[in-house]
Amino acid sequence: MKCTSAVRSRSSALFLSLISALAPGAIAQVGQRGPQIVSPEVLSDRRVTFRIQAPKASEITLWGDWMGSSPAEKLTKGEQDVWSVTVGPLVPDLYCYSFTVDGVKVVDPRNASVKQGVSGLDSMFFLPGDEAAFEDNASVPHGQIRQVWYVSKTLDAQRRLHIYTPPGYDASSDKYPVLYLLHGGGDEDSGWSTIGRAGLILDNLLAAGKARPMIVVMPNGSLPRPANLPAVAPGEQPSPAVAAALAAARNRFTSELMKEIIPFVEKNFRVVADREHRAIAGLSMGGGQTLQVVVDNPDQFAYVNVWSAGIGQNAAEWESRNA
Repeated sequence: MKCTSAVRSRSSALFLSLISALAPGAIAQVGQRGPQIVSPEVLSDRRVTFRIQAPKASEITLWGDWMGSSPAEKLTKGEQDVWSVTVGPLVPDLYCYSFTVDGVKVVDPRNASVKQGVSGLDSMFFLPGDEAAFEDNASVPHGQIRQVWYVSKTLDAQRRLHIYTPPGYDASSDKYPVLYLLHGGGDEDSGWSTIGRAGLILDNLLAAGKARPMIVVMPNGSLPRPANLPAVAPGEQPSPAVAAALAAARNRFTSELMKEIIPFVEKNFRVVADREHRAIAGLSMGGGQTLQVVVDNPDQFAYVNVWSAGIGQNAAEWESRNA
C-alpha cells in the first residue's frame, strides 16, 4: 500500500507539473511565433480567403473542387511572406482544396480539417447556408461513426470499415436495416463520413422524420493496385491484360463484400439479415461496383442506387491510376 501511495503521489506531482507547463501563458508563448494566419477565412458575402506563409516560394496556386475544369487560382505574395487569394462567392457546401507550392501539392498547414484518400490528402472547409442545411452539424440527436477492423481473407490483410449507428443504438435492443455505401475512385472507407458527411446527413433526416433508423456500412473499395499495372491514358482503350486485371480487382471486391464484410456486419451488429432490409448504393467507381455486385447477386438486395456510375473506358482510366 505504501508503494502504491508513493507511486500515486509521484504521478500526481508529474501531472500537476504538466498542467503548469500548459498554462495559458505557456501556450500563448508558442502561438506568438510568426504571423497569425487564418486560412480559410469564410467572409460574410460567402467569399473565401486562403492564406499560406511560404518565404522561399516563387509560385503558389490553389485548387478547389468548386472549380471544375477551370484553371487553378494564383496566390499573391504579401507582407511577412504570406500568400493569399480570395474566391467566390460560393454556394454553401462542404469543399476540399489544396495548394501547389512550386509544383508540389500541399495541404493547408493552418487547417486541421483533412480529407484522406488512397493517394494523398486534401484540406476541407464547410460554408454554411440554406443550401447546405441538410449536411450541417445541427442541434439534433447524433449517431456514431465507428471504425471497425476485420480480417480480409480475400486480400490476406487487416481491413477497416466505417459504420454509422443511429442515435440510441447502444441503449436499444432493436435490429436495424442496413445500407452498404460505396465510395468513388481515389477515396477509402473514411470518405463518406468526411467529405461525404453521411453521418450528419442521416442525423438530420432522422430528426426531420424523413428516414428510418438504419446502420450504414462504408467499406474500403480501393483495393491494392495490381503489380506492374500500366495506367490507361485518356482516350486510350485498355489492353486485354489491363482490362482483365481491373475486372479481377472488381471481382475481388465483390467477393470480399459478399463473403466477408456482410457476414462480419451481420455477426457483430444488430441488423435484420435478409434481402428486404438490405440496400446498396455507390458513387462513381462505387456505382460501378454496386452494379457488378447486384448483377452477380440479384437476390441479396431489395434497394439499389447509383450516382455517376463509373463504367466503361472512363472507369478503366481512373481505376488503372487509383487501383
